[in-house]
Amino acid sequence: MSEPTDDFEYERRFFCRELPDEYNDGDIPTLIIQSYYVHADNYALRVRLVSHKVSVNMTPDIDPIAVLDEHREQFSEAFVTVKGPSVGGTRYEVEREIDARIAAELIKRGGEVVIKNRYSVWIAEDGWSVDMFGGLNAPLIVAEAERSGPVTNLTIPKFCVTEITDQARFNNDGLAAKPFSTWADDFEEELALDGPRFQQYFGKNRMA
Repeated sequence: MSEPTDDFEYERRFFCRELPDEYNDGDIPTLIIQSYYVHADNYALRVRLVSHKVSVNMTPDIDPIAVLDEHREQFSEAFVTVKGPSVGGTRYEVEREIDARIAAELIKRGGEVVIKNRYSVWIAEDGWSVDMFGGLNAPLIVAEAERSGPVTNLTIPKFCVTEITDQARFNNDGLAAKPFSTWADDFEEELALDGPRFQQYFGKNRMA
């Protein structure tokens, strides 16, 4: 779950191809199923369900609603979130907890659904979230470092291929509207042509 401070979240995000074993402590990842009811001009309204008990492989053919139906009683947390546009690694966010049963009904009845496993890892002085997506967004992996203030002088691990902090298409609401599988080939061509890029206005990048 994102933890905004003063209604803003501060993060840097990176495209990855894997989560190396050295960063995987073996714990069951957090299973997240979320539905987007508004996603226009980088504004979003999201309903999220969270389970810390269910292990599901994120494959391209996974059906988020089928997973929800099968494990419905094991989702213990739910949230409704409003997000604004992301600018320079800063995004307005307000989040409130709601009843998980209500969230499940909302997700089943509408919106565009995203499913993912979230791994929590510690790198240098920062806690990171690494999201592995399933369904139409497989095999996308996104790593995110979030702080209570601007994310400067960050230690970036080698498994981060390129920075995507200000690429709205990689936001979860962007992925809900236009899944990664529909433009993955175009992105790989861009990456091969332009090479990896890391933002330089967040202080000194330290590569781990």
